Amino acid sequence: MRSLQNHFLIATPAMRDPYFARSVTYLCEHNDEGAMGLVVNQPVNITVTDMLRQLKLVEDDEPSELSGRYVFSGGPVNPERGFVIHTSKRGFNASLALGDSLMVTTSIDILSALGANHGPERFMVTLGYAGWEAGQLEKELADNSWLLVPADGGFAEELLFNTPPSQRWQKACERLGFDIWQLSNDVGHA
Repeated sequence: MRSLQNHFLIATPAMRDPYFARSVTYLCEHNDEGAMGLVVNQPVNITVTDMLRQLKLVEDDEPSELSGRYVFSGGPVNPERGFVIHTSKRGFNASLALGDSLMVTTSIDILSALGANHGPERFMVTLGYAGWEAGQLEKELADNSWLLVPADGGFAEELLFNTPPSQRWQKACERLGFDIWQLSNDVGHA
């Protein structure tokens, strides 16, 4: 089995699950036991600053360089658990390299660093994740629920950090090289 880690899953128009309709999910892990990813285009109504204040990592009256940065819903599994996708910066506990230039970190030390303006240069915070049991993602791919795009060559940073969330699905679709609306919902086997 070829690992799909460091790929984007793009929901096709055939996606029936309303949570994942028109979603883009960054696959952080994929092996013979299953897959784990973070939805990267569904901001929630909380800013990073508000979240850090709730966690008592910044003072209520302390100005923050993070104002206007929103937290994202990373998926329906464990929505109370936080993940930070960021440009490579070593020194945080529980970090996993996703490719040449990106990492995902789950430990609170990165949130403390963000609150103190010592965090990674570019980042996004998500709550929750998307998970698939062994073989489940492969079946969904075969059923035309998802398409794959490699998150390499600078594309991941461009999509995550330079593209507004409302445009990420369309930009990921453009990377495919064809009009996604021309796909048939029928699954066929030769």
